[in-house]
Amino acid sequence: MTESPKSANNLLQGANNSPHLSRTLGPFMLWGLGVGYVISGMYFGWNLGLAEGGTLGMAIATFFIIIMYVTFTFSYTELACAVPKAGGVFDYATKALGRDLGFIGGMAQIIEFVFAPPAIAAAIGAYFHIFFPQVPVNVIAIIAYLLFTGLNIAGVRLAATFELVVTVFAVFELLLFAGITLPHFKAASLQINAFPNGWKGAWAAIPFAIWFFLGLEGVANVAEETINPQKTVLKGFGSALATLVILCVLVFVSAIGVGGWEAIVYAIPGALPSDSPLPLAMSAITGDSGWLYHLLITIGLMGLVASFHGIILAAGRATFEFGRVKYISPSLGQVNARFKTPANALLVNMVIGIAALLTGKTAEIITLACFGAVSLYIISMLSVLRLRTIDPDLARPFKVPFYPIFPLTALFIASVSMVAMISLNLKLAIIYFGILVLAFIWFHVFVKRKINAP
Repeated sequence: MTESPKSANNLLQGANNSPHLSRTLGPFMLWGLGVGYVISGMYFGWNLGLAEGGTLGMAIATFFIIIMYVTFTFSYTELACAVPKAGGVFDYATKALGRDLGFIGGMAQIIEFVFAPPAIAAAIGAYFHIFFPQVPVNVIAIIAYLLFTGLNIAGVRLAATFELVVTVFAVFELLLFAGITLPHFKAASLQINAFPNGWKGAWAAIPFAIWFFLGLEGVANVAEETINPQKTVLKGFGSALATLVILCVLVFVSAIGVGGWEAIVYAIPGALPSDSPLPLAMSAITGDSGWLYHLLITIGLMGLVASFHGIILAAGRATFEFGRVKYISPSLGQVNARFKTPANALLVNMVIGIAALLTGKTAEIITLACFGAVSLYIISMLSVLRLRTIDPDLARPFKVPFYPIFPLTALFIASVSMVAMISLNLKLAIIYFGILVLAFIWFHVFVKRKINAP
């Protein structure tokens, strides 16, 4: 039986006496985190949706996903400003829907944030392997895990500053790419085999459209470390979303406009789909030996690093909050006395991420992360609607515009996206929901009994 939100709030209030994270982040830092979490999606992965839906099918899917993220972000910002806690959707859903759904929302968030970095680490390893072929891909990826986990442990301001720097480089690289390719843009290229699989292709392209923006919600997980979060979170969230929508449209049009979608999916006819759409588009203009091409490849690594490092940061906060309220080992809810960061949570996430990386199933790992993200969107929109009903007097420094249209729109599109992903990835859906069911049984049988004991 689901608990009432009132009784669940006692648990969150108890966390107020626990160790707290230091407040050091301003709006520019949050912009860097928000864009950084997501920007690797502009560099690889999204073009795989073109193989399913073509230019038009992918454009239709992306259009609706942009609407979802715009309405979701404004709605989620209301929650983040009203409840500025490191747990993100876990704290929001617990307050609005009770412990049970709060736990499920928190688990979905952890699955998203813990399983996205291994996929990006594999891409980083593959990239460096080109320059250092004698070093195995997994060795490079593990070194990246060790390096960036250590950077996150060293301090949130140091981590956020690094994130800001690499994000600025990554944005510059995308603008440089657009500046080089747009003079060669041809409208006819957008029309080449534009809708190869009809509406079925547009349906299949939905997960890859989500990959364009996956991770943006991680900004909310550093609200507890933000200076004046009730105002700063809105500025950081809003500016990051605007930047990402512009970059998404710019990259989509400029990459496909050079020679059609097939040119940035298949390196040669009959080859497997490529994870490097931007270099393929650039090579059609400069060749694969010019300085501009190598500059693009070199700076392009920044996009992967920014998302990898940023999501590790968000994942640490999500796991930390679970430990702080004793849903998992309380040691994971401790703040390092020297660095004031959730060091234990970061280390455990690293171990799990490396284990996932070593399976070699990058595509499946990405899909699991997407399942977690869409679940987060659904539960958080239900939380917005529920909190407005049960706690109308809650201090809301920011209120979502056009309520309830925005949260209902995000909820509807996220639900449709979940149906699409389940229908296309039935085995992985069974694995994902199986993890949630097993985790919930463990929570219900062991954790709640201990929490409810005198």
